[in-house]
Amino acid sequence: MVDSLRISEIFYSLQGEADTVGIPTIFIRLTGCPLRCVYCDTVYAFTGGQKLGFAEILAQIQNYQTRYITVTGGEPLAQPGCVDLMSSLLEQGYRVSLETSGALDVAHVDARVVKVMDLKTPSSGEMQRNLYQNIQYLNDRDQVKFVIGSDEDYQWSKQILQQYALAERCGILFSPVMGMMPATELADKILADQLPVRFQIQLHKYLWNDVRGK
Repeated sequence: MVDSLRISEIFYSLQGEADTVGIPTIFIRLTGCPLRCVYCDTVYAFTGGQKLGFAEILAQIQNYQTRYITVTGGEPLAQPGCVDLMSSLLEQGYRVSLETSGALDVAHVDARVVKVMDLKTPSSGEMQRNLYQNIQYLNDRDQVKFVIGSDEDYQWSKQILQQYALAERCGILFSPVMGMMPATELADKILADQLPVRFQIQLHKYLWNDVRGK
């Protein structure tokens, strides 16, 4: 068992996305990512960070009065100890969600973890990294996120939604890329096509204009 990780930051904010949007949440951001998405807003987490043991991580999160934790990155699964950390957090009674790019295997993620998994759209520049076999490990508590920056992205996302019958397996999130896809335009498209998806904006950016949510 790996019992330490390189951590970019640990912070407390409102959840800005997914089905727990608005809930006070502890974010544990792991350092490192093998992808380089065009629209990435956490480039600072690619390198650096501080190596912390699980005991040190637990000591820090006990400062906050919430049972919700999101493990994010970068790409958190790029560090082998991520899976063990999430299981440890679950054993401490936390509700744990994982934000993952969908490019790395999720087969060994504890089934109690809520997976929020991207499928990379064409404008990301990393669409070829999608690991579609991950879909089989999703359940009705999990969510697949499509980050949409163009009409091409939207049409591709609709196709993947249908091809893999995703709405029958898990929640679906359609999120506009700020500065690339106007939020109202994406909302109108979803309504016009009557898609079984949840439209979302990044709440933290609208409140604080910051990926950290504060």
